[in-house]
Amino acid sequence: MDDTELLDVLSRGELEVVGRLVDASNATLLAVCTADGVSRRCVYKPVRGERPLWDFPARTLARREVAAYRLSAAAGWHVVPPTVLREGPHGPGSVQAWIEGADRDEAPEPGGGVIDVVASDAVPPGWLRVIDAEGYDGSRVSLVHADDDELRAMAVFDIVADNADRKGGHVLREVDGRLRGVDHGLTFNTDPKLRTVLWGWAGRRIDAVTIEALARLGRELDGALGGELAELLSVPEADRTRERLGHLLSARRFPRPGGHRPAIPWPAF
Repeated sequence: MDDTELLDVLSRGELEVVGRLVDASNATLLAVCTADGVSRRCVYKPVRGERPLWDFPARTLARREVAAYRLSAAAGWHVVPPTVLREGPHGPGSVQAWIEGADRDEAPEPGGGVIDVVASDAVPPGWLRVIDAEGYDGSRVSLVHADDDELRAMAVFDIVADNADRKGGHVLREVDGRLRGVDHGLTFNTDPKLRTVLWGWAGRRIDAVTIEALARLGRELDGALGGELAELLSVPEADRTRERLGHLLSARRFPRPGGHRPAIPWPAF
């Protein structure tokens, strides 16, 4: 099922809640959406279940989830699963396709995923070091991630969307091998809030293919996408998105962490 078909099922299908993700800080419900005999698991986040935050307007996280999907799709990155805003059993909220990942009986070996914490002297070949730290037992460890094209696209997406919560556990691999990012409620603030574990490219030049995607996204933001974001977010938040994109196109380099705010979310996973 492609993303267009998924969007159709998620938008008009009957939504049945079958469980809850208890570790989530906001109400995050596992549901099944069915339309014309086709069923797909999804994540339903009702607005009424959002926990108030001091630095984001109340009852806006579901709209930010949808705005993140629209931005990712418009750029051609498709790092965010299909996501819609609709009515559900507990009122309006975001509904996002569930990522069908490969089943694992045990944790992968170091380097088996795309983001990891490893011994500082055992960084997998070709991986990028984000930060060195001390483990609970006093050993030297490093937060690292793969030098992967899809992961790099996700890092650029996070910069444009000003993602304040890119944890390692928010990057998932589907059965078909594609990387997807989830949990984008803390995005599109008017203040700089980028917090991510994907700092491995900091200061590096952005490749030509990504520059083309950013230029395409700029044209979309000047057109229909800009209007969509202004409806899902606020006009100042949509304007700041254009400004972040413009700065990235001008600099043509990945930003470096800085300022007075934490650069990495806590916990990192």
